[in-house]
Amino acid sequence: MELPKNKKIYFASDNHLGLPNSEASRVREKHFVSWLEEVRKDAAAIYLLGDLFDFWFEYKTVVPKGFVRVLGKLAELSDSGIPITFFTGNHDLWMRDYFQKELNITVYGQPITLTFGTKRFLIGHGDGLGPGDKGYKRMKKLFTNPFSQWLFRWLHPDLGVRLGQYLSQKNKFISGEEDVKFLGEDKERLVAYSKKKLKEEHFDYFVFGHRHLPLEIDLNQNSKYINLGDWITHNTYSVFDGTTMKLKTWK
Repeated sequence: MELPKNKKIYFASDNHLGLPNSEASRVREKHFVSWLEEVRKDAAAIYLLGDLFDFWFEYKTVVPKGFVRVLGKLAELSDSGIPITFFTGNHDLWMRDYFQKELNITVYGQPITLTFGTKRFLIGHGDGLGPGDKGYKRMKKLFTNPFSQWLFRWLHPDLGVRLGQYLSQKNKFISGEEDVKFLGEDKERLVAYSKKKLKEEHFDYFVFGHRHLPLEIDLNQNSKYINLGDWITHNTYSVFDGTTMKLKTWK
């Protein structure tokens, strides 16, 4: 992609809408919608890197109740011509085709490589990448198994969604890493993953979510790892202007 003059690319992640309850979630949802309305002024593209919802499961003809403000705004921006790309996270990896058909949003389940101008990006949610975390990796294989999802769909949506919401908040395998403190560069799995990828090929930026920590770490003189933080406590996002990538806070 070549950026048009005065246009930018925006990245955000980890809203976990629905958490901890509908009332508190709606406040955060409106806050995020106000950000979407602001960036539409100069957005060439928007990338949402997963966990927009704290739980999301698509039945063949049913999706979870709520989130109409953010879904409506995303549809509005997409209809206006702004391309939006979504990466499934560990809380909303049970997507089928609702975003593609209803919102015209491209959805990926794995990291992808993109080039903006002269800069190469590796972009994804980040769950299950890097060394260790074998328990979660095994559980993710189970959750993404088509047969497992087929079995879950036999639960009535009232029961299935309620069960999923409960597990999403209580089960560490679904919730992922609960400790959101910085572990140190040598212990951060996504930093280790990025450094390993750099041995194979060059990337200017590695952009991930999942950790709920706004981080900018120089991997070498020409490559940087960026974690987008979240929209629960930090309200952070990143913006690329065609030359540089900056982590910012929406207030």
